[in-house]
Amino acid sequence: METHDFFKDAFEYTYHFNQELIHLFKNNKNCIPEKSMQLLNHLINAQQIWNERILNEPNTIGVWEMRSLENLKTINQQNYNQSLNILETIALDKKIDYKNSKGIQFSNTVQEIIFHIINHATYHRAQIASDLKANGIEPINTDYIFYKRNT
Repeated sequence: METHDFFKDAFEYTYHFNQELIHLFKNNKNCIPEKSMQLLNHLINAQQIWNERILNEPNTIGVWEMRSLENLKTINQQNYNQSLNILETIALDKKIDYKNSKGIQFSNTVQEIIFHIINHATYHRAQIASDLKANGIEPINTDYIFYKRNT
């Protein structure tokens, strides 16, 4: 599998399970733990922030800003579309200079950032699964191999 195709597949996986979590949260609105809501917002916000950094656009959202589930569904779709556009239009080896949320300057390649976006979302979805289970809500299985078996 070519690198671009791999990342496209990984973004589809990320998008799919973010949407599934939003759906699960909507169906269990009254009992979703606050920590899980914060983590879901954070992982979606982070993808938007990284997309903006790659595109050299001003940051429009806080890392831990809270948004409604309805907005998250749309934002997740926008993030996915924008990430795919980045894959198609920007070289993976292009260096991106950016400042983190604390104002510290860094430089990474688009490929490094894209891998981070995907890995970061997976990490936080696992935290959400643990939090949901600890609060009596059956989490969804968001393992990549599970996703590939069902697509």
